[in-house]
Amino acid sequence: MTQASVSELNERVPGRRWTVRLDAAGRGSAGVRVSCSRPACADLRLPSAADGRRAAVAHLKAHLRAAVSPRPTAQCACRADGCHAHVRDTERSARTEPWRCGGPVVLAVIADRAGRWWRALECCSRCAAAIPGARTTAAAPASGPPDADGPPLTTADPAAGAGAGAGADGRPGGGPGAGTPRFSDRTAQSGAQVPPPRPTPARHRPRPATIAQRVVPDDLKPVELRDELVALGDLFRAYQRRDQPDLALLADLHTRKAHAFAAWAEACGDRRLRLDARRAEQAADAARVQHEHRTGLSAAGDRPPVARLLTGAAQWDHARSVLAHVVATAPLPGPQGRLLVTMLTLRTAHSGTGHLVGQDLTGMGLSEPEDLIARLTDCGWLRIPGTPAELLASRPENPASLTVPSLTPRTDAPAPFTFGKKVRPKLSGWAQRVVSDKKLRKAGAAPGTRFLALTLATQCSPDGRLGTGGDGIDLDRLAAACAVDLVELRCLVDQLTAADWVEGAAVTDGRLTGRLTERVLPLTCPLPQRGLVDGSG
Repeated sequence: MTQASVSELNERVPGRRWTVRLDAAGRGSAGVRVSCSRPACADLRLPSAADGRRAAVAHLKAHLRAAVSPRPTAQCACRADGCHAHVRDTERSARTEPWRCGGPVVLAVIADRAGRWWRALECCSRCAAAIPGARTTAAAPASGPPDADGPPLTTADPAAGAGAGAGADGRPGGGPGAGTPRFSDRTAQSGAQVPPPRPTPARHRPRPATIAQRVVPDDLKPVELRDELVALGDLFRAYQRRDQPDLALLADLHTRKAHAFAAWAEACGDRRLRLDARRAEQAADAARVQHEHRTGLSAAGDRPPVARLLTGAAQWDHARSVLAHVVATAPLPGPQGRLLVTMLTLRTAHSGTGHLVGQDLTGMGLSEPEDLIARLTDCGWLRIPGTPAELLASRPENPASLTVPSLTPRTDAPAPFTFGKKVRPKLSGWAQRVVSDKKLRKAGAAPGTRFLALTLATQCSPDGRLGTGGDGIDLDRLAAACAVDLVELRCLVDQLTAADWVEGAAVTDGRLTGRLTERVLPLTCPLPQRGLVDGSG
């Protein structure tokens, strides 16, 4: 019987199929293009996706109305799609086997869930039932003669001839179903009903609860902790679907996540969960700072936030890294050399080249700027196309170019700084604002005073207290950073106090304590609240 069935299958004609697609008409346009797999159908261009879907559905319906009934001798057109009826569960990678089909030939319609294509095809009822979301619109009529002893075979009983009508010798008999297509599927039984088309398969098991790409165990104790983790996972996913960010809400979610992960780590003894809890705490702090900067409201509500010139912790760290680099590599001794090298470094930090005008140098209070520039060019740290006098005489309409070879990117050495070309002008503008502060200029502050102002602006807490948490700055470290001795450092601090830059300055146990005044807080780069970042050397 198998040989007879296979030879019968070889005589069957390929099943028909029509596919209607909906594609974008082009980039930057809301229009769509409707195309059909039939060569005689021309493409349609419509102004919107909604119009395109209506046109595509109407076009497919027109094909279904014009098409004749499914042909009983048609072979399944779904073989190329690898449907479940053609491939066994244990052999998903094997080629399709046509003898696994069964039931009468039907005309099935399949639609893409995303509404991008619609397809009609001739296939057997078994394959139509195996294709998710397929709907049957018509079935092939009975082609065999009615049995003399029984009622005629109709499409209302499509499985009547699927496995019957064969005699003991394997040849077709005269029973019901004689002459209709027969299939040698070994699982088919006589009189078996063809299953109806099944809808889109649903998930048989619920999706496991997750948070931060971690699966929450079902047996996690206490139950309150598991419920909190599941709820937090849902809240974070809901936050990601928001149209507009809410940084205050995000900070609260990260705080709850930090507490929940810490409790989870205690329950499981997993060190990685403790690290995730710490990262959640840091994310909560960062979100609160960003919320203060964007909304103008502090988290505690007791004071208005500071609208700083440098608006992020990353930019504050970059400012400290520049000062640390200058302290470690400045080719000239003394505070004047440190200040000049700092400003030139900020102008050329990204590519090693930059532009400068004479007013930028003459406004820093340098006693002999021409001599300092000549010394930098003589030692090879700085390259300029002309003379130092021409550099000082340059005007904004014709700025002078300069090159710092040590800052030029090279393939054999890492770059000294990690910020990009968009951050560099922000850092340069910040340093220029500090150095050219109005009260410092009116007081005729020395270059050492201005460099100390830069250093103190990067070594304070968010409320302006010197040091991390207001514990002060070590005097020896501060004097080494400014290239002055302790006696001269005290004089520089007095000058900053007179210029309304520092208030309440005092030396206690070898540390400088005090607070930066309210007017200079916008120019500060606060230190992180956890751990001391030594940015000035």
